[in-house]
Amino acid sequence: MNAALNAPAFDERLPTELESTNAETLRQIVASQIKEDGEAVINISNVEGETQPITLSPALAHSFLELLRLVSSGRGFQLIPLDSQLTTQQAADILNVSRPHLIKLLERDEIPFDRVGRHRRIKASDLMAYKDKRDTERADALADLAEFDGEHGLL
Repeated sequence: MNAALNAPAFDERLPTELESTNAETLRQIVASQIKEDGEAVINISNVEGETQPITLSPALAHSFLELLRLVSSGRGFQLIPLDSQLTTQQAADILNVSRPHLIKLLERDEIPFDRVGRHRRIKASDLMAYKDKRDTERADALADLAEFDGEHGLL
């Protein structure tokens, strides 16, 4: 069996220096192949040397580049399907908040959740929707502050 298939995933460890370097090289190659419509066409060779073009949709190209950015920067990552049910600790970690703060958000109905026995479970899709909304509100508030500073000569 291929040694790469037996290696621990990046959700269990950080990339090695060689893996980070290789990820950056691959990121640059894929990025250089992105067309105006966002698709990327890359040529892959199998062990026999036969080359086959692979077309990555814009969403797949973007996701692949983001994954390669994480690895090339030496960071680990975890893939979470949007239909996953997360524990409160997992959700708090994704939002980068404390678990008690997340519980307050749930109790204020800011994020939908289900109960499984005594435990709360949050759909990853609901958590990401909340995160997107929160991040948009933060960006808008920062833009408003910057505009206010500019209007009042505070920059």
